[in-house]
Amino acid sequence: MESAAPSPPTTVPSIKVTGTPKFDIESYLANYTGKTRFDRLFLIGTCSTVLAVDALKAAVSEALSGNDVGRYEEAVQALRLHLVSSDPHAVLDRAWIDQKSKTTKAETDRLERELKGYKNNMIKESIRMGNEELGTHYHNIGDLASAAKAYTRMRDYCTTTANIASMCLRLIHVSIDRGDWLAVQSNVFKVRNLRPVKNEDWERLQSKVTAAMGLSQLETEAYRDAANSFLSVDPAITDTYNEVISSNDIAVYGGLCALASMDREELQRHVLDNQTFRSFLELEPHIRRAISFFCASKYTQCLEILEAYRTDYLLDLHLQQQVSNLYRRVRSKSIVQYLAPFSRVTLDSMSQAFATSLQRPIEDELIEMIESGTLQAKIDLENQVLVSGEKNLRTEVHQEAQDMMKAFTREAHLRLLRMNVLNAGLEVKAPGKQGGANHFGGAGDLFSGHGGRQLRAGGRQAAGGPF
Repeated sequence: MESAAPSPPTTVPSIKVTGTPKFDIESYLANYTGKTRFDRLFLIGTCSTVLAVDALKAAVSEALSGNDVGRYEEAVQALRLHLVSSDPHAVLDRAWIDQKSKTTKAETDRLERELKGYKNNMIKESIRMGNEELGTHYHNIGDLASAAKAYTRMRDYCTTTANIASMCLRLIHVSIDRGDWLAVQSNVFKVRNLRPVKNEDWERLQSKVTAAMGLSQLETEAYRDAANSFLSVDPAITDTYNEVISSNDIAVYGGLCALASMDREELQRHVLDNQTFRSFLELEPHIRRAISFFCASKYTQCLEILEAYRTDYLLDLHLQQQVSNLYRRVRSKSIVQYLAPFSRVTLDSMSQAFATSLQRPIEDELIEMIESGTLQAKIDLENQVLVSGEKNLRTEVHQEAQDMMKAFTREAHLRLLRMNVLNAGLEVKAPGKQGGANHFGGAGDLFSGHGGRQLRAGGRQAAGGPF
């Protein structure tokens, strides 16, 4: 039996993670509250071959503690792939489904009736609160589209800045669960354009919307913008936004995005020396070590740390689809920085410095970087040497001389044009100037006035008169 308002079907990820992560499921889930707990458990259960059963059992228990019947059915269906059909965990609790479906339908009808009554009474605050309660109910049962509509209807009945900010924050939460990142950014901008209120709640709200903005930028691969957003989150957010993101996530997401998009000087100034972000880095010391190694030009150690945590990041709800791209960017930056001081480097030394577990020849990676323009170098396969791009000084000198000749020719042409205009008596002068100009100015002096112009021809006024 289906629920009255089921969640949208969850697509089972195609990524399979065979490694053992470093985190413990129970301690990992302690950082989160609300629906994101189920989302993260379900992702781990459908991707990890090591933690699949434990994660999916926990996801079933999490679903049973809520009101979303659709997600409970999805979790049990995924668990059946790992258990025998006779296992009690692999059997749907039909009684719970029927009871929860009836309860949620009755609650939906009650809230809609109350909202209708509020509208008849024409009390703005009651209508706003009625839409808020209805949106929260839809959100809890997994009907995210209806939740977004209910929250949006609150806008016409918001009378204070706090009301508008609360509405936008709820819309941001629903949009994150829906994966609608454009809507997230739109509502973040709305909050930022509100008149600020100087109190702790307002500062905490700004931290939440900044973290949400960073999350949307990470998902849309705007890594530098995401890094700047996460780096500017106030530590006062602590555990107040655990229904979306934890302080540990801010440290990891901000550190990885900064590594992928900033150079060593920027990493030192904006990350390691950032007093605000330091409290987040203390929660994930390996991220701080990786950045420190990169700034110290110890690229091998930096990449080794990242590789050690690849499994963990592949099981993260927001990092899974970004890990490969982020790691590739960090690795490419490391190779470019490693080659900067040298004109020639042997491929053997490159292989040792940037060895990977993928058993992929370093030559293939270097060729891709050269073809994409990331690396300005050539590969000498005969001598097994990578030669950095050498500048042809002779060509540069010739090009500079040609540019100077073109500039001189253009200036001479303009001066000759000016001189011929003066000789023909076609100069246009502004009123008040006396006599013809007997100097040679730039091309901009050709027309020196705009109003009340007079045409001079041989020192006499033209027959046609002024124009």
